[in-house]
Amino acid sequence: MASPKLFMLLLGCTPSGRHTEQHDVFFAIGNSLKDLKEEIIAFWPEANGKIHIDAWREVTEVDGYQIKVVGKEEESTNKKLFFLNLGGYKEGEFDELHYKMLTVSDEKVTAIKRAKETAFYKHTGFEGATSHIDDKYGVDVDDVFEIEDILSTSIKQEYKLQISLASGMPKDEMHLGYIILSKL
Repeated sequence: MASPKLFMLLLGCTPSGRHTEQHDVFFAIGNSLKDLKEEIIAFWPEANGKIHIDAWREVTEVDGYQIKVVGKEEESTNKKLFFLNLGGYKEGEFDELHYKMLTVSDEKVTAIKRAKETAFYKHTGFEGATSHIDDKYGVDVDDVFEIEDILSTSIKQEYKLQISLASGMPKDEMHLGYIILSKL
């Protein structure tokens, strides 16, 4: 049997009564995208199953660390995997731009510091419309998600993430493009 993998998906749908497509990021553990279908539908019940995937990746490498899914009983380190959703603006564009990032750190404060060092954070904002981590006007520790905390309860009962330094690993492949769930 194949080892389970951590997946990061950008989901999209246009819920009833909305004028534009909405998006959310979903993390789950499975052997393939197809294995995640029921969890995806349960994650976004307002979509009535009319969800598609706009982007996805198997998360195996972040910041020079190997990310591995292991059984709950396995040993782990104090390193944690964090997800941040940065928001920013460009003058003259009627939009809020987003940059979704993963980072490995011992604590949220260091993860936020890394977010503030990204080119996105430094270059998507101007006076009166500063860059931020979404849901706040400034960067706040509460706006960062530790991946293990946002996995489903059933996944957390069986698995955890093992994070270890592993230089030279290939970067994760980003898969972009519209995939409807019925095609999985």
